[in-house]
Amino acid sequence: MSNKLESIRNRLIDVIIGSEEPSYLMILGLITDGHILIQGAPGIGKTTLAETLAKSINGSFSRVQFTPDILSSDLLGYSIYHQGREEFEFVRGPVFSNVLLADEINRTSPRVQSSLLECMNERQVSIDGYTHKLSLPFMVIATQNNVHSTGTFALPEPQLDRFMLSISMGIPDPETQTKILLKHSNEEAESRDFDPLIELEEIIDFQSQVKLIHVSENICSYITEICDCARRKKGMTHSISSRAAISLMRASQAVAWLEDNKAVYPEDVKSVVGSVLSHRIASSEDIDIGGVSGAELVIEILNEVDVP
Repeated sequence: MSNKLESIRNRLIDVIIGSEEPSYLMILGLITDGHILIQGAPGIGKTTLAETLAKSINGSFSRVQFTPDILSSDLLGYSIYHQGREEFEFVRGPVFSNVLLADEINRTSPRVQSSLLECMNERQVSIDGYTHKLSLPFMVIATQNNVHSTGTFALPEPQLDRFMLSISMGIPDPETQTKILLKHSNEEAESRDFDPLIELEEIIDFQSQVKLIHVSENICSYITEICDCARRKKGMTHSISSRAAISLMRASQAVAWLEDNKAVYPEDVKSVVGSVLSHRIASSEDIDIGGVSGAELVIEILNEVDVP
């Protein structure tokens, strides 16, 4: 792992005690040019984790607090007419940034949620017949409370599929909670001004290096069999698309790159398959499929597929 990426991860772990795995997955999302969905109960550090990553990058950052009354134009932007110049001017919305924090994304209407689709996939916005390119790199980090469903709108399947990784954050164990209390006993613990640790050009370079990691035909077949097995599962609520398979391959390449390997191994695939597929094969409310949760279903799939 690059020294700068290691510094970012250490900062994330320092800010959110006990977030070793979520912090690692945040780095994976950053170097794979992917979007991240962070799920969990309120007050466990989802927003803080996302903000800390965004502020560690020397780029533009926007945060949008999603509410039922927010409009698509509040997110994407809008055109206003200048009577003196007799022309329309496009006012850019918060989506025109390198990192967009979509806080509590499941508390807004499906129309606003779907307005993110083009941004996340095409890295562009089409408004009033004009196409506006987004800044690169562009990353959406969305948070949602998947415990309390009152007043929420479940994310549509097409948008769930556009998140490369999902991160589940739960209530920490008693020992970790004690460490958190000790840390926050200092009144200044909440006030943090972060200096950027990495430049945008370096991130783009890392993303290019990840794509050069070799993936053998056997590994491609292994990924395909995992996805096919997931599709065959009885009672599936979300399909596993070709985009999901590509995301699993890209995340596996990122793991290999972080480990300084030249090729992807089965262990690399197995280490990220849960984060790539779990939000695609179970609903945001974690509805059981025949009594089995999404995370447990991923374990079943890995046990059924032969390792090359």
